[in-house]
Order: sequence, then structure tokens, then C-alpha cells
Amino acid sequence: MELYIFRHGRPVRQTVDEDEGADPDLSDVGIQQAEATRDYLREHGIDHVVSSTMRRAHQTAMPTAEMLGLEVERLEDLIESDHRSNTYVPLEEMSADDPDTAHYFDLDNLEDHIFSDGLENFEERVVRGFEHVIATNKGKRVAVFCHGMVTVVYLKSIIGIDDVLSLRPDYCGLTQVQASSTGIRSVRSFNETHHVRHLLER
Repeated sequence: MELYIFRHGRPVRQTVDEDEGADPDLSDVGIQQAEATRDYLREHGIDHVVSSTMRRAHQTAMPTAEMLGLEVERLEDLIESDHRSNTYVPLEEMSADDPDTAHYFDLDNLEDHIFSDGLENFEERVVRGFEHVIATNKGKRVAVFCHGMVTVVYLKSIIGIDDVLSLRPDYCGLTQVQASSTGIRSVRSFNETHHVRHLLER
């Protein structure tokens, strides 16, 4: 079976109460990225659509699902690594002078801020989510709409990346993984962006 793994489109910035986790909607450009992804997938024979339960992933999945007349299967195992953070700031808006994002520039402690539940627990959860998709969609082509760190840590489980911060999928970047019935997982591509290149900041 084949996994077409997409990072979500660009969201808006959001800050919520400290005991909540930020879960922003897509921005206007994020909606355009989701629509461009839908148009790209029109002739790719997608059999099933999956998203994380977070708004930005589900909203990115919806144009494709509606076009194909499919329901979106929402999986909590595919939510992002920092889902407990009460602030979401798009990377393009981050600054070392911004108190909401200054910790992302503290490289010595960055992993502690990114992985709410620890890297090992996060990887276990992500792999469980993808293995569920694989097991329930044998022989099919599935579009999975999730998150940047979800994608990278899943690749880590396949090809053994040492530094999970060394790869960064773009908004709606496509990563292809082939999963065989023998248990072999093969990475076919990473971060294809030709379908949204005109909608990405460089």
C-alpha cells in the first residue's frame, strides 16, 4: 500500500489559556495550499483520507475528501509533538525577541519544548498511528494529513535519522512511503512541493 503523507497548510497564530493546547485554524494562504493539494491529488487514485484530530490537519484534508466523496478518518495518534503548548506560532513569524517563541532559539533545550510527551513516547504513538492506517488499508493509496514533526519522526523510525530537527517539511509538502505486506517500509520521496511552490514563503 502507499502512504501520501502531507504536512498541513499554514495556520494562523493562536494563544489560548495555559491549561489548554493551541489548535489553530488554517490561514487564508493555508486554505489555498489545501485547495492546491486537492487539485494535485485529483488524478492520483486516492482510496482513503486520514488526518490528525487537530484543526489545521483536518481542514487541510477536507477539500481532498470532499472532491473524492470520502469521509476523513481522524486519528489522535497523529497529533503534533507540541500539542500541549498553549501557543502556536508559524515558523515564518517566530523571533528570538518574541517571548512566545524565544525558547525555540534555545538549541540546547529545544527538544524539551518540542516534544510534550518526550521523543520516545511521541515516536511510539506516531508509528502506532501509521501502522493502523497500513493494516486497515491493504493494497490502497491513502492520503494522510498530519504535521511536520509527525512526518519526520515517522521517517526516523524507517531510516534511522539521528537528528529529527535536521528535516523540515513545508506546508502541504508531500512525503511518500510504500508499505509492503512483509513489513518493509520504503521512503519514496520527501517534501515534494511543486503543487504549492507558488504559495510558500522562501
